[in-house]
Amino acid sequence: MLPRAEQKLQTRQALLDAACQLMESGRGFGSISLREVAKAAGIVPTGFYRHFPDMDALGLALVDEVDNTFRQTIRLVRHNEFELGGITDASVRIFLDVVSAHRARFLFLAREQYGGSQAVRQAIARLREHISDDLATDLARMPRWQHLDGAALAVMADLVVKTVFATLPELIDDAQAMSAQEKITQQLRFIFVGARHWQGLGSPS
Repeated sequence: MLPRAEQKLQTRQALLDAACQLMESGRGFGSISLREVAKAAGIVPTGFYRHFPDMDALGLALVDEVDNTFRQTIRLVRHNEFELGGITDASVRIFLDVVSAHRARFLFLAREQYGGSQAVRQAIARLREHISDDLATDLARMPRWQHLDGAALAVMADLVVKTVFATLPELIDDAQAMSAQEKITQQLRFIFVGARHWQGLGSPS
């Protein structure tokens, strides 16, 4: 028999996985009930409360999971840029591989950034801000962006992250994935080319 603490962690993870499985059928997080999640995880509804006080708390835990995955992905892209001299295409490919490997989590993120739970929406907005801050810090270390000040780097990072988040639903949709990959690659190139020639507000065009 598993130790009690390990068993509790497994049940908690089963609840998170169950919520994602229910959403993969096309439903939004707000339409899924606590009872449905508990049943899909193989526990009684009252057992849910041993792990989460309510469904919003479960949603916040899912955001935390995606946050960890996103940050790991950023580290891979950073390695690609700093150590391997990666280009936009390669970095997009790295990101798409991670999205594919964690499809259910990113599906949740794509839908719930505009979903019904205010707590989850706000958590995803904070996640987006944190990723933008991390990216701006990384960009500042790259020689090609040394002509940009902190404010310009922040704008550039915000554009990149918002572009990625906006394209997530298409990237996850199998029918649109290839065209979405090409679109996001072109959009990021557009941002990077513009940033390379940016001289600041009020500069001659």
